[in-house]
Amino acid sequence: MKIFVANLGFNTRADDLIALFSKFGKVDSAKVIMDRETNRSKCYGFVEMPNDTEAYVAVVELNEAVFQGSTLNVKKSKPQQAVYYI
Repeated sequence: MKIFVANLGFNTRADDLIALFSKFGKVDSAKVIMDRETNRSKCYGFVEMPNDTEAYVAVVELNEAVFQGSTLNVKKSKPQQAVYYI
C-alpha cells in the first residue's frame, strides 16, 4: 500500500519516515518530495508498505499524530492519474 504523509517538518527525511512507519511493519520505501529549484522539502511524502493490514494500522495510528513538532496528515494514497499530452 502506498501511503501519503503530509504536514512534515522541513527537516524530515526519508530515513525518519522509515523509522516511524517501521514500528507498524515492513517498509519498502519512503520519499520526501523536494522542490526542484530550492531543494527544500515540500513537507509531504510517500511511504510504501507491502502488507496492507500493517499499512492500514499505521495510517490509523499516525494520522493526526505529532511527529518532529508537526501534526501529520496520513492517508492511503490515491492512484496516480496518467497524464496525456496532445
